Amino acid sequence: MRELICIVCPRGCHLKVDETDAHNVTGYSCPRGKNYAYKEMTDPTRTLTSVVRIDGALTACCPVKTSGEIPKRDIMPAMALLKNVRLKSPVALGEVIVKDICGTGVDWIATKAL
Repeated sequence: MRELICIVCPRGCHLKVDETDAHNVTGYSCPRGKNYAYKEMTDPTRTLTSVVRIDGALTACCPVKTSGEIPKRDIMPAMALLKNVRLKSPVALGEVIVKDICGTGVDWIATKAL
């Protein structure tokens, strides 16, 4: 059995998932917890946040995030894509900074207008 803490809501249920059958989940208080555990065991994904350098703005960095979830295996390559990115002001809220992260169809987008 693998133990997880559900992050879907503030309740933070302590889940136990059978590693040989991800459908066998206990400890959840709602169906969302069961779905979270199954997805975490079969295809874990994350939404990422970071910053990139920006020239011509009042601040040195622009906050960015992924427009959706990406597979956990792509986290390090996705972060590496930002290493050499340098923006020029102005940048609009929601502007695409890097398109199609690691072939996932998910983009890095600006989360603040600068």
